[in-house]
Amino acid sequence: MAVPKKRTSISKKRIRKNFWKKKAFWTALKALALAKSVSTGNSKSF
Repeated sequence: MAVPKKRTSISKKRIRKNFWKKKAFWTALKALALAKSVSTGNSKSF
């Protein structure tokens, strides 16, 4: 039978959200750096 979960605190929710945002930010930064290197022709990984 389904039981409602305990409510997560605001601070815990904020920590998880910020962690996710930080991960997304670094991924975007890496992608941008790779795109720049490919467009200039200085790429070493491709």
